[in-house]
Amino acid sequence: MDQITLRSRLRGRRVGRPACARRAALAHAFARTFALSSSFAITFAITFALSVAPGSAAWAQASGTQASDSPAPGSQTTASPAQGAIGDAAAASTPAAADRTHALERALASVVGVDTVAIEDAGSVATLGAERQGSGVVIGSDGLVLTIGYLILEADHVDLKLDDGRVVPARVVAYDLATGFGLLQALAPLGTDPVPLGSADAVERDAQLLVVSGGDEGAYSVARMVSRRPFSGYWEYHIDGALFTAPARTDHSGAGLFNADGELLGIGSLIVGDALGTGDGPRGNMFVPIDLLKPVLAELRERGSSRASRRAWLGVNCVVLDGAVRVLRVTASGPAADAGLETGDEIVAIDGVAVHDLASFYRTLWQRDAERDVLLDIRRRGLAQRVTVHSQDRLKTLRQPQGV
Repeated sequence: MDQITLRSRLRGRRVGRPACARRAALAHAFARTFALSSSFAITFAITFALSVAPGSAAWAQASGTQASDSPAPGSQTTASPAQGAIGDAAAASTPAAADRTHALERALASVVGVDTVAIEDAGSVATLGAERQGSGVVIGSDGLVLTIGYLILEADHVDLKLDDGRVVPARVVAYDLATGFGLLQALAPLGTDPVPLGSADAVERDAQLLVVSGGDEGAYSVARMVSRRPFSGYWEYHIDGALFTAPARTDHSGAGLFNADGELLGIGSLIVGDALGTGDGPRGNMFVPIDLLKPVLAELRERGSSRASRRAWLGVNCVVLDGAVRVLRVTASGPAADAGLETGDEIVAIDGVAVHDLASFYRTLWQRDAERDVLLDIRRRGLAQRVTVHSQDRLKTLRQPQGV
């Protein structure tokens, strides 16, 4: 199914109150979408919600308002009380359908833009840039926002961009290496209801889900659950139960993944070339499952990271080529660089344990103390060597804003 999105031209600052009415009608269309099985019907329902003009007869039918004359070019349509709510179309449906529409409208409203400026000379600037844009999802009534961690890594300043055009400053509450999540606390009221946390365990393959991003280029679209499996990232990262969806969204960073009941299932992390993991699957996105957050949320709010994040770090990017773990990049001034590891080295074993993939490499690395001597058996240009790398606690190497 083609991806259909609602972009910034329909969002707060540029269209004013009608954005709320459009969001309500779109939520109703999505609610109908999730009740249908036909791809054609799904495409039609969303296209209709995105294409009808405020004040038109079609708009009135979708939003439950009265039709009016076409507005003059460039003018804004004033939203009626019915437009600001779900509308008679949803109210005329079954109670369950109306509840679902309300839940989806809440999900659409909960996603905010996240704009970050990194600390000057922070190490992450080399790979992530000094200025970063993405999304976050409001999960707390006190303004707690969940996002993807790399957006706020070594952040000096963070702003939340809301649908109504407001820009609200935020502070970093947590950056969690183990899960990949980041938490932000809004420093002013957001006026946005938090979304409930769902469970990815209940999602079946091929289920229709909703992907929502925020900010000036925020968009909504339907995605299909393609697979759920462990994921190993080249940057010394591994999680179990990662969610893979298709089609791919380029605005994935921190985007929210929701089920038909408006519950948050995951946070967007990256684009993958093969969402199925079979070698011939479609391009898609990987989402970090919300199930990983629930056991550590209180700990993140209290400590700023989970205990599992206090683990050994070597400062290498690795990939698996021809069944072997090979060094793709060495972080400047990191432990591996100090020990003399080079791009192209094959890692054969770690602490005497043979490794054949990234998962086994990371698990062996992390099962002992964070700061210790790590023995690596490598093969360089066909010659076997043993290298001792003194690992570091990654969290201790990260820059913090002055005064924190």
